[in-house]
Amino acid sequence: MDTLFREERAAHEDRQSALPLGGEGETHARSASDDEGAGALGKPAGRALVLSDVAPPQARPGEALIRLAYRMGVPGHTLAAPFRRAHAPRVIAVVDKAVPGDRARGMALRAGHFHVNGARFAIGEVDFSAQSRLSPALERTLHTFSWLADVAACGSRPENAALAERLTRSWLEAHREAPRAAAKHGAWLVEHAGLRLIAWLVHAPLVMGNGDAGLRRELLSAIAQTAAWLDRAVLKTGPGLGQTIGWAGIAAAGLLLPEGRPRRLYAEAGLIRSLGECVGEDGGLLARCPEAQMQAIAVLCDLIACYEAAQVEVPRALEVMRELLVPPLLALRHGDGGLGSWQGQGAIGGERLAALIAASGVRTRAMNEPSGWGYHRLRAGKTLVQFDAAPPPRARHTRCGCASTLAFELSDGPSRLIVNCGGAALAGGQVPAHIAQGLRASAAHSTLVLDNANSTAVLLHGQLGKGAETLEVDRRALSQSGTRIEACHDGYTARFGLKHKRILSLRGDGAELAGEDILVPVSRKGKRGRIGFAIRFHLARGVEARLSEDERGASLLLPDGGLWHLRLAGANADADDVKLGKEDSLWVDGEGRPHATEQLVIEGMTSRGGGQFSWLLRKMD
Repeated sequence: MDTLFREERAAHEDRQSALPLGGEGETHARSASDDEGAGALGKPAGRALVLSDVAPPQARPGEALIRLAYRMGVPGHTLAAPFRRAHAPRVIAVVDKAVPGDRARGMALRAGHFHVNGARFAIGEVDFSAQSRLSPALERTLHTFSWLADVAACGSRPENAALAERLTRSWLEAHREAPRAAAKHGAWLVEHAGLRLIAWLVHAPLVMGNGDAGLRRELLSAIAQTAAWLDRAVLKTGPGLGQTIGWAGIAAAGLLLPEGRPRRLYAEAGLIRSLGECVGEDGGLLARCPEAQMQAIAVLCDLIACYEAAQVEVPRALEVMRELLVPPLLALRHGDGGLGSWQGQGAIGGERLAALIAASGVRTRAMNEPSGWGYHRLRAGKTLVQFDAAPPPRARHTRCGCASTLAFELSDGPSRLIVNCGGAALAGGQVPAHIAQGLRASAAHSTLVLDNANSTAVLLHGQLGKGAETLEVDRRALSQSGTRIEACHDGYTARFGLKHKRILSLRGDGAELAGEDILVPVSRKGKRGRIGFAIRFHLARGVEARLSEDERGASLLLPDGGLWHLRLAGANADADDVKLGKEDSLWVDGEGRPHATEQLVIEGMTSRGGGQFSWLLRKMD
């Protein structure tokens, strides 16, 4: 068995938290081997990052002093030009390589409404003020100004300038003053403010290039105010993606506002340190969320575009980090090009993912064997398996935490077969909040569930409680190029005295996935009595399931005509109290639209002293 994930992650986080702001530090990261089934996780990485790749840029004489003085509150213009009066705010360069927005959402805005998570909100009915109670998704769209990229993607600047100016003016009228401290939600959440600042700077020509001098002055004042506010607020925010985005916003302001060099030097050190605290050794965010991974890549792409526009050398650490973030994300790409449904996200479409990867300029392979990201990728023939073999994220990194430990997804070419429900993070559109809470449960994922309990406690507001803390993983190659992965978690130990071990074996031609779910007692003296269990296989949209007469198998017809068969195997397959049934399910797509689907469930009773349940998914000719 490999080293316990808890020990690896704790050691990594302790090492990162010890780094001094702006000083020398180490973030050791590596990419996994490109060879499928290359052996256990302990194999040396094919490429290792050296210390200088992820350390803050080497300070030239005087720069460390400038950085320290700026952090202590000395104005940037005093440090940059001590004998001149401060310049008026202006954007000194035009960014032309930003990450593209969503054209469909931009066209919806031109038609008069925000299109968020599958729901439409009329612009005239949206309250821009800080006191308004908006859904989290609409609030994020409104206050981060992510819609600016969408508007820019749906036509030429003259066609969209009036719309961009009108929405910007409405927001500025409602938010004339920044608060003294960061908020827990709304416009002045550090993450929202950082994204908004980047959007204003990157898309400045769209909002300020139409000759409206009054709006131009107001927006430039808001840019300067937001940058100054972030200078202070980002230090009071805990580690995580939100703080990283705040630092990126400050760095963008340091690049594109006059006399910004002190601010840029200050932000670069903070940004690189923050990235080291929220990104694991293999390039996966500790949030373990594909949407967050995409957000981190997009922010770095936009920030690097700001460096290029300002003709300032990009710190090597930022370029390396962008390259490091892409392979883990590609590990969650199915045969249809879209992402799997993990940690509350819907099945993000292939077009959106492809556009982001193209904007990043990174050309690489998917990561198969992670060290911290936790999502293993098994591939043979046209069959792709994604397997969650790591504990859920820790509280300070959690975005919309789900109890998905040891769940898997499977696709056959462009068709998905086994999925997770997903969509918990997309509440507020077509997914009601009370349904979203249920979508975070273990039962909403393709894994084993004991007594209808979650392997990790699902709390309110996206947080997780006690549960799966340690995970043991072993991966190895089989004969005929197959792959076997075995993982075991302790999420049910405290309540039931049992560990859940899952073994997946993918045959070399991709035509068979053999699964084995084992309940292992934690002590030699097993508890008496019996307990209910359910092994759930949520079926993708369009998959037709038909049970066999003996309730031991089912045929699965894919939309493209492919046929698979699920069959109980092993000694427990003949037990009278273990049956295969069919129930209703739900699947949420990448746009936040829920779809009625089905699930197959192996359920029954098992001894409190343990049990073993085998099953086989086979592709039929």
